[in-house]
Amino acid sequence: MEENRPVDDDLQRLREERLRELEARIQGGTGGVIEVVDDRFQEIVRKHSFLVVDVWAEWCGPCRMVAPAIEDLARDFAGRVTFGKCNVDQNPALASGFSITAIPTLLFFANGMLVDRVVGALPKEAIKARVMRAFGTG
Repeated sequence: MEENRPVDDDLQRLREERLRELEARIQGGTGGVIEVVDDRFQEIVRKHSFLVVDVWAEWCGPCRMVAPAIEDLARDFAGRVTFGKCNVDQNPALASGFSITAIPTLLFFANGMLVDRVVGALPKEAIKARVMRAFGTG
């Protein structure tokens, strides 16, 4: 039994680290991209006045091309616009609720309302222009 104690301690430490990472992603730290999931979607939309949700999947090549732009923009707009990612394979209710038929799709929410939608992989500057237009922020 004594031999298992260090392994148990390591597992507990790993669990705590993982929980902190998940909480930081969900709460949206300084300039980070938060994770958007079906069961917390309404809460996230209410909490963030200006929110851009990148609907993506791991197997999607264009989605992987957009990801670095989303991360850069999250830093650029930190404190003004929140950026989130929603894996369509893991969150079918959100995808269905917004009639997502192609990915990547960017959903723009202002004060809880969907105000814009972009389908397809756009370069960073084009996404930035849409953010500025949707939210009147620069």
